[in-house]
Amino acid sequence: MRTADAIVVGGGPAGSTCAWKLREAGLDIVVLDRAAFPRTKLCAGWVTPEVLAMLELDPRDYPLSLMTFDELHVHWKRFTSKIKSRQLSIRRYEFDEFLLLRSGAEVHQHKVHDIRQENGDFVIDAQFRCKYLVGAGGTPCPVYRTFFQQLNPRVSSLQTATLEREFEYYWRDPACHLWFFDDGLPGYAWYVPKDHGFINIGLGGMAMHLKRKGGHLRKFWDMFTARLKRTGLVHYDNLQPKGYSYYLRGNTEPAKVENAFIIGDAAGLATHDLCEGIGPAVESGLRAARSIVNGEDYSVEGIHKLSGSGIMSQIIAWKLKHGAG
Repeated sequence: MRTADAIVVGGGPAGSTCAWKLREAGLDIVVLDRAAFPRTKLCAGWVTPEVLAMLELDPRDYPLSLMTFDELHVHWKRFTSKIKSRQLSIRRYEFDEFLLLRSGAEVHQHKVHDIRQENGDFVIDAQFRCKYLVGAGGTPCPVYRTFFQQLNPRVSSLQTATLEREFEYYWRDPACHLWFFDDGLPGYAWYVPKDHGFINIGLGGMAMHLKRKGGHLRKFWDMFTARLKRTGLVHYDNLQPKGYSYYLRGNTEPAKVENAFIIGDAAGLATHDLCEGIGPAVESGLRAARSIVNGEDYSVEGIHKLSGSGIMSQIIAWKLKHGAG
């Protein structure tokens, strides 16, 4: 049986960030993930400068795909505005593997089935043992399911559903575009170009509002991709999307039970305005690591519920200015 100081279940940005800081403090760390890295991860791949700062990562030193946007092209009904806000795009396929390798943790491809407590330790599938356990496995995280689901049930009104597609494409418009509430979608759609000739397009909305409207995301997807073709942004015939679902920030406590922690999407930390999850994932991973290393209280209450750089406040101010309702 492999015994470690801490085991992190999930190797995405939350888990790799936590593992990185624990390893930096000299702890023996194992990361378990059901996928082999690099792996495809559905995500627009939009990160803020604040996220890179938390990761102590200078954009100039990042060796993989990275694009910088100094403004966002925001569309609301018939209005369009260019909002000043520095943002970046990465490819999660590359970004997640980079962070996981940088952590220096021992990584096992392993799907967790059973977690038990035994003499003050956690035992996973009779193969791994640790004193500290960190759940970073996203919405279906087995650590959340085992220790937190009854104490902190997820709220259906905060569930968001998305469809997206990332593919190699010779894009001609290097700007990032956002469409809010187009065609009645209770959410927004995006066009995010990536470095080295890739692009991510997608849309998302609140699941409960979609259900009330009797709509389906696939209907909005068809309207959205037709708009992209009509406006000349994307001419591509095989736009079959993939979907996923996760939860926005709600009641997040408890996020620690004895020596078990949940971070990132396992704790449901995505922002309320842009449904952005990478920033809260990274910050929660850092907090969990500090709690394990220094004995600090672990809480996710202070993590921002809104995306960084004041993006949404600028969008709302612009909307009010133009009377777009």
